[in-house]
Amino acid sequence: MQATPERVREGSGRTVQVWHLLADGQDCNGDCDWHPISCSDEEGIVAPGGTRDVPLDLDERGQRWCGDCLVLARVGK
Repeated sequence: MQATPERVREGSGRTVQVWHLLADGQDCNGDCDWHPISCSDEEGIVAPGGTRDVPLDLDERGQRWCGDCLVLARVGK
């Protein structure tokens, strides 16, 4: 699934990368300053780091899916 990252500082002080699905119909040409995301009609990722094809069964340390985006991906948004 094509997704865009968000850096989030957890309560422990550790920073993790949270992946969000791009909103329907969105694409990235690598020169974006904002990505609309599937889990919000109003919010997005500012100064994004680009998109990547991210597996639903992501198992990389320090990375996770946004819970709402993962549900949307599994039901085929």
